[in-house]
Amino acid sequence: MNKLNISALVLAKNEEAVIEGCLKQLGFVSEIIVLDQESTDKTVKIAKKYADKVLKTQDGSFAKNRNTLAEVAKYDWLLYLDTDERIDENNVEEIESSIKNEQYSAYYFPRKNIVLGKWLKHGGWWPDYVPRLFKKKDLIKWVGTVHESPQVKGNIKYLESPITHLTARSMDLMFQKTIKWAKVEAELFHRANFPKVTQFTICKSMMREFIARYFAKLAILDGKVGLIESVYQSLHQAIVQVYLWEIQNEVEEKFKQESKAK
Repeated sequence: MNKLNISALVLAKNEEAVIEGCLKQLGFVSEIIVLDQESTDKTVKIAKKYADKVLKTQDGSFAKNRNTLAEVAKYDWLLYLDTDERIDENNVEEIESSIKNEQYSAYYFPRKNIVLGKWLKHGGWWPDYVPRLFKKKDLIKWVGTVHESPQVKGNIKYLESPITHLTARSMDLMFQKTIKWAKVEAELFHRANFPKVTQFTICKSMMREFIARYFAKLAILDGKVGLIESVYQSLHQAIVQVYLWEIQNEVEEKFKQESKAK
């Protein structure tokens, strides 16, 4: 098929394990742009094999970096993909028909989340619609810190064919993600004047998350991985609470003062 007038936009940081699979599947678009966020592995080297442009940034904000990608894109349609997302022929056909439709400015794709090798169909993980395809002139900007979202002029549509998300490929990666984002979430809660953290609030947040995932959203039907993921998500909430407790009680500052005193 002829290449579509689409700019494919990819953010990357230390993704040598998955970025090649992401970029190889984009042969149907007219432009591929990768914005690298200070990778220290082979991510940039691999990206240069496939991308028309490989840019670099020191900014860790996903929203700002998605906006940067949109600004440098050449074509009228933008396709955002994460390095661990995969598309198939059905997605490509749907994308091709979508960009011919003048009625819509943005499209959301359902996403199959693969956690520890298993597609999770419950626990709040399906259909997990994500915004990925935009008419450039109607994309105002991306906003948000932890879960960035687009502001768009015009109508949006939810597509049928799912993309595959190779997330949570190991427990190591899952915990790395929690360490990275839990503190950010805690800082946002602190700015919003979240109530003081107590033993009760930590336990409550863990139990509420586990019950919501495992029972209310039926992760129990996803077997062992459904249980593991529900436990992990409840632990993540507890870690957010502990980080918030640290901030509220100025633990780092107290440590510095104690160190100086000695």
